[in-house]
Amino acid sequence: MTAERNRRWRLTLGEDSTEPSEGLGLSADDQRMDEALAALYGGGGRPGDGSGAEPRTGGLGGSAPRVATWLGDIRTYFPSSVVQVMQRDAIDRLGVRALLLEPELMESLEPDIHLVSTLISLGSAIPETSKTTARTVVRTVVDDVERRVANRTRAAVTGALNRAARTRRPKLRDIDWNRTIAKNLRNYLPEQRTVVPERLVGYGRRQQHVERDIILAIDQSGSMAASVVYASIFGAVIASLRAVRTSLVVFDTAVVDLTDELSDPVELLFATQLGGGTDINRAIAYCQGLVTRPADTVFVLISDLFEGGVRDEMLARVEQLRLAGVVVVVLLALSDEGAPAFDRALAGDLAELGVPAFACTPDAFPDLLAVALERGDIRAWAATQELDQRGMSG
Repeated sequence: MTAERNRRWRLTLGEDSTEPSEGLGLSADDQRMDEALAALYGGGGRPGDGSGAEPRTGGLGGSAPRVATWLGDIRTYFPSSVVQVMQRDAIDRLGVRALLLEPELMESLEPDIHLVSTLISLGSAIPETSKTTARTVVRTVVDDVERRVANRTRAAVTGALNRAARTRRPKLRDIDWNRTIAKNLRNYLPEQRTVVPERLVGYGRRQQHVERDIILAIDQSGSMAASVVYASIFGAVIASLRAVRTSLVVFDTAVVDLTDELSDPVELLFATQLGGGTDINRAIAYCQGLVTRPADTVFVLISDLFEGGVRDEMLARVEQLRLAGVVVVVLLALSDEGAPAFDRALAGDLAELGVPAFACTPDAFPDLLAVALERGDIRAWAATQELDQRGMSG
């Protein structure tokens, strides 16, 4: 047990963490793991040991072959979840972003949401020779996420619409007998062994027209990259439902309506441009123009709320939407990482208007959408979830 603990500490802290006299040897595989870690995080060095060891700066350099070899090593010696973290660190810490433009290198990467975010941020900088590979990587991740969320999202939305269509004066063929019995159990007559259905519960006859409008407005600032990816995929899934009209708008200081791209989330993602300023007020003004049936509309704003536009006008527009009957939802993030840095003061102002702002995980989003479609209490729902709700109190 002691030897294994020492081995783990040695791999964690690096070569400079042990004295030559300690004689802690590594196996051939451990040595390759150590080299892969040292290339990214440096050789280590104990703080205050007087060795003069430099801070861990890594050493992958700018060589594509060297990076490709390193990627192969980490995929061999570490689990997929660790590989994704190390890839992300290599891109962020060592300036190898430009090497992602090498088709051969991209084929060696472990596809994940963060890699997709990086490729989208490169956008038009990706050369023609790499675009096909980049799209393949993005589609792999998009298809994987879509498989994970599609069925649950469709079920949540359809179920919410069914419940919203329920009526207490149904025709005989539309009665929901299970719920009717449950609602009338206090009227059970033991001697007759029956329930008197004082209140009928049923489903209204489903119409063939669009029942709800959903508008997604997504902040394209750099910190929202993962949210852009997830929101685009959810938008594409929701758009496939005939009973819902879905609009998707992305914005920085300009506003771009990408609703026509919802049939292909990969093309939609490559149409976004991550980074730049933020004008939430302008985005909401545009989305107000999309609202034709306020009482049947859900407006989801996904933003860290660092407003570069006119703050008071932005709050006034949110209040106008809410008073008109639109269900307004503000998400600080739609990702697995919790809320990013966000404007707490603006989140507090929204909360005072009755519009709480909080972070939401992709797994929780279908349920949130269902609550919004049923015009339920979003604040109460969020309080029961394991979500980052820091924005709710401002």
